[in-house]
Amino acid sequence: MQVSSYAQSNYIDFHSHVRLTRDREAEQEDIKEQEKTIKDKELKSSSEDKNDKTKPKTANELDPAEEKLVKELQARDAEVRAHEAAHLAAAGGLAAGGASYTYQQGPDGKQYAIGGEVPIHISKGSTPQETIANMQQVKAAASAPADPSGQDMKIAATAAIMEMKARAELIQENKEEIEEKTDQKQENTFKNPYEKEENKLIPSEDDFKPFSMSA
Repeated sequence: MQVSSYAQSNYIDFHSHVRLTRDREAEQEDIKEQEKTIKDKELKSSSEDKNDKTKPKTANELDPAEEKLVKELQARDAEVRAHEAAHLAAAGGLAAGGASYTYQQGPDGKQYAIGGEVPIHISKGSTPQETIANMQQVKAAASAPADPSGQDMKIAATAAIMEMKARAELIQENKEEIEEKTDQKQENTFKNPYEKEENKLIPSEDDFKPFSMSA
């Protein structure tokens, strides 16, 4: 069967059209693949650069500025730990827990303490005497470090006020106790000394009973 030239032309054009379309689609896919490859390389490169920047360095790899920072962090770490240890030792039984620290990572990848705190109970006791003793210990704990912080001084001031109030309560209690004893003493002093003797002079029922005499 012979195919007409028109049919052949359509057939060729159709295949040509299909081939061109496929070529364009393949070209676009190649471009997308290339773009994806480039992006992947950029992301990988960026990630490697970031890792290089955050990767801990050895002492020999530190530049002068980094070495200075590490020394400062080491000094700060020792200072903070000594500060909190002094608080904890002086607080004794009033400490509500151990020391906790805030850390900063140095260029060498190590964690250094740059801040800390020790929780401490600061409340009234069951008696003024107990409150006074507790507040004296709180003041000692707050001022124990060689360089108390502003927060330490505030705690010491609060404890001093509570101690002063407890002393005022104790003075008031002692005053009331003395007044009570004085009143009792005065009551005993002014009591009628003849009360018992007067009671003896009052005749009893036995005094009016009949009696007999023997011959």
